Parts: sequence; C-alpha cells; structure tokens
Amino acid sequence: MSKKTVKTKIISEKMKSTYKEAGVNIDTANEFVERIKPLIKTTARKEVVSGIGGFGGLFRFDAAKMKNPILVSSTDGVGTKLRIAQLMDKHDTIGIDLVAMSVNDVIVQGAEPLFFLDYLATGQIELEKSVQIVDGIVQGCRQAGCTLLGGETAEMPGFYKPGEYDLAGFCVGVVEQGKLIDGSMISINDHIIGLASSGLHSNGFSLARKVLLEKGKLSMNDNVPGLAEPVGITLLEPTRIYVKSLLSIFKSFNIKGLVHITGGGFYDNIPRILPDVCRGVITRHSWEIPPIFSVIQDIGHVDEQEMFRVFNMGIGMMLIVPEKESQELLDRLKVMGEQAYLIGVVEKKDANQASVCFTDL
Repeated sequence: MSKKTVKTKIISEKMKSTYKEAGVNIDTANEFVERIKPLIKTTARKEVVSGIGGFGGLFRFDAAKMKNPILVSSTDGVGTKLRIAQLMDKHDTIGIDLVAMSVNDVIVQGAEPLFFLDYLATGQIELEKSVQIVDGIVQGCRQAGCTLLGGETAEMPGFYKPGEYDLAGFCVGVVEQGKLIDGSMISINDHIIGLASSGLHSNGFSLARKVLLEKGKLSMNDNVPGLAEPVGITLLEPTRIYVKSLLSIFKSFNIKGLVHITGGGFYDNIPRILPDVCRGVITRHSWEIPPIFSVIQDIGHVDEQEMFRVFNMGIGMMLIVPEKESQELLDRLKVMGEQAYLIGVVEKKDANQASVCFTDL
C-alpha cells in the first residue's frame, strides 16, 4: 500500500504543469509594468487620481468647468501598418500612430482628449520590444496632451506567431455642448482648408503592401527614386497629431466642420460632416502630394479615383470655415508650424450630384 502511494506521488510531480510552461510568464509581465511606469508618469494630467497597476484608471473630471459637458470617445487600431513595423523590427513609433488615430477622431468634434488606454496582445511578451511600443504610445499621448490612464497587455501563446502582436487604443475627450463641432452650420461658399499629413498615416497599408512588396518586389531597405528614405522608413513615418494646433485655433476662429482623412479617403470622409444640400469641391494640385503616393500609384497602376478613396494623399485633416476667415486662419496655422492649404470650397449640391468632386486649377 505504501509503495503504491509513493509511486502515485512521483507520477504527479512529473506531470505538474505551470503557466510559464504553457507560454505565459507572469514575472516578465510584472517586470514590463515596472519598466513602463516611469514612461507613463510623463503623460499625467492633474486630473489623474490613480497610478498604473490598479484594476481601473481613475480620472477626476471637473464638470464644474463646463455648463453642459459632452464626453466624446473613440477607438481604433493601426491596421496592417503593424506588419511593416514587424518586418522592420522597429517598434518605437507605431504607438504614436495608435494614439493619433483616436485623438484625431475626438478633436474633429471639438473635444479635448483627456485620457487614453491601450491594448497590446502578443504570443509572448518580449520585454524590450513591448517597452518600445509603449514608449511610442507615451510620445503620442504627450503630443496630444492626454494622459495614458491604463491599458492591458495580453500574452496569448498559440494565438499569435512569434514576433507578432496587435494593438488597439481607446480615447475619451470632452467638449462643451455649445462648442460641439458637427458640421450642421456648414453653408455654401465656406472654404475647405487642408492640413498636410506626414505620409500614409495608418490607412491603405493593405494596398500599399500589395503594390510595393508583391507587385514591386521591393524590400524594406530598398531605395526608390523620389523617396528621401528607404521604403520601410518612409512607410513607418508616424501619423501626425493635430490636437494642440486645433485646440488653439478653436479659441479664435469659427470652425464649422473638421474631417479626419482616414480609411475611405476623401470620398467617404468628407460627406460625413456635410449637410445634405452641400458638396465639397476639391481643387486638385492645390497642395503638394508626398512622393510615396506617386510611387504607389505608378508601381501599382492605381487609378486616381482609387488613390483618393484609399489614401489621404497628403491631407490628414480638413477644416471648413467661413470664407472671410480662411486667409487669417491659413496664416495662423503656418505660424504654428502646420502646412496648411486652401484646397476647396463648399457648393450647393443638386439631387444628382455626388457629395465630393474634384476640379482642376
């Protein structure tokens, strides 16, 4: 009887399983949190109550500052731009893209981004890589003036291939009800001002990868005529964050509408804020289109309409303002360091007309 008992105990020890053996290292996850705490502290606003590590982020919103505050929220990822970061093994800027996609959506409604949360999922936490990713998120939050209030790092062995990861971001902002920008006040003859993008931002990468990597047979380190940097570096240029510039001009100008040019390009995004009786008439060649778009169009034989529907084509944000304010606004934006262009006008739309059209100079 005693021999049988001893034998059973020995078998049990051999068969003992651990979380680490299954692919999840809690100690690495804890070390990761400790590594990123000092980075996250640099984004803290005065309203932050809790530090990183709790079950939820605490933020003391002072509602007394507004009569009728409206919370504005947004969530997004960075699409297949992640594949470029992984091919390049460069992860220190993709977090800027993550923040940009959400805060730029919040600001178009006149809201100030307050706090941001991230979700990082991977097969196995690679400490240095994960810290680089969060460092980019921190940079983005600082550019937007919001705090990184919390997040989740999910280690999911067997779900992602080695080296792969996914990202999602969540932002909450606030705006006074009377200052909400929803496009309802847009009228005929208003001007459309475009703010330059920094490149592809985070949209159209499925087409860009197919054209450049599959059809063009290019690698990340290839130099292409017209591009100042290798393909991979050009594609990884971080998304421009427009928050601080726009918050500043809200104080002095009548901004009737804002358009964040993301997936769907010009054709799908501009109509989202136009009244039914209006259409946007965009003047081609009124701004400088970055070379990367021409490279994609030439290699992939992509027609122009498709380019303007998929990509931002060098314009990351549009402002719709009264005609009488447009020149002063252009001057102010340029002083602030934004490349700003008068790119179009709002016209009356007839029943059979599209909401967006292009005209030559």
